[in-house]
Amino acid sequence: MAFMDLKSCFMRQLWQGVVVVGMLISVAHAEIIVPAPPALDDKAYLVMDFESGQVLAAKNADLRLGPASLTKLMTSYIVERALLEGRLHEDDTVSVSDKAWRHGSNQESTMFLPVNGQVRVIDLLRGIIVVSANDACTAVAEHIAGTESAFAEMMNSTAQQLGLSNTHYMNASGLPDPQHYSSARDLATLARTIIRDNAHYYPIYSEREFAWGGHTQGNRNALLYTDPTVDGLKTGHTEESGYSLVASAKRHGMRLIVVVLGTDSMQARADQPRALLNWGYSFFETVVPYHSGTPLTKAPVWFAQQDTVSAGLGSDLALTIPKGSQSGLRASIVLNPNLQAPIAKGQVVGKVVTTLNGKPYAEQPLIALESDEQAGFFKRLWQHILRFLHLR
Repeated sequence: MAFMDLKSCFMRQLWQGVVVVGMLISVAHAEIIVPAPPALDDKAYLVMDFESGQVLAAKNADLRLGPASLTKLMTSYIVERALLEGRLHEDDTVSVSDKAWRHGSNQESTMFLPVNGQVRVIDLLRGIIVVSANDACTAVAEHIAGTESAFAEMMNSTAQQLGLSNTHYMNASGLPDPQHYSSARDLATLARTIIRDNAHYYPIYSEREFAWGGHTQGNRNALLYTDPTVDGLKTGHTEESGYSLVASAKRHGMRLIVVVLGTDSMQARADQPRALLNWGYSFFETVVPYHSGTPLTKAPVWFAQQDTVSAGLGSDLALTIPKGSQSGLRASIVLNPNLQAPIAKGQVVGKVVTTLNGKPYAEQPLIALESDEQAGFFKRLWQHILRFLHLR
């Protein structure tokens, strides 16, 4: 019995930290050559796959630029979160201050809110998203935070939480300010978060027109009228920043997010994202070889009630790869050495490493799918003895 335990212990120690290979088809074919993305005359752009979060192409992705009305993506995100978490309700009424009214009067981006009027939160949200209403931004900012400057602090705090390292806000609508900026990467990350976390309200971003208070206005996102696969998100424009767009489309189950900043016309603002979307869909595909919660291996654990725990992924393993290159994918599991009880469900116990045609491609943490408590005193003592003998 002791001999068998010793042998088991030896095999367990040998297993710890070993790489398990060949989880995907591993016959490497010739590397697929993807043509360069379109050459565009703008300040910055980025193409991101929604499912994997991988960036497929970028130009000046982290350059800090004035976001103009793309700012309103953060304003709408905060409103949506407040609604989804029950801190706001769609039928709550908001008072329109003189400042909010002035931000809408004599401007192109407005809901035409009446001073001292009462407006429902859901109408303000639609006004912000569909017609880029500055007055709606100020009204809802004051309602949530008391003042627009206090709301801007909320925006900056939220940006930090989301990891938007090249973003800073001074107001809720995107009025120019030297300290008001964002980047193509941050805007794509924010768009991905809205689509993923605020899915209940995402259909608003595809609405082509908004009617309120006797005024019917159209959405400025021209792609909504010309490409049925596009369903969001937001346009922006000031003289300083030029014409910009954050767009998303879904074709054949694959969603892409495109950010284009600083084009010189409304036509270019439509043409350039369209070109990037067509390029992305022509040359890339997203595969999901492993889903969250599926056991991929058994991780050995020292001093535990159970000698192993099931290990898998906390979220789907999504990989965006050149079309036709799936046969060159290979996956490996690397287990953390010397795992010891107690092991909590969700604890990282290793990682899944993927390569494409022999080159590193992506990594994702491997987590325990179940907990494993400490063994009793005598079992732990016996394993300490076996471990000591083996190490000698």
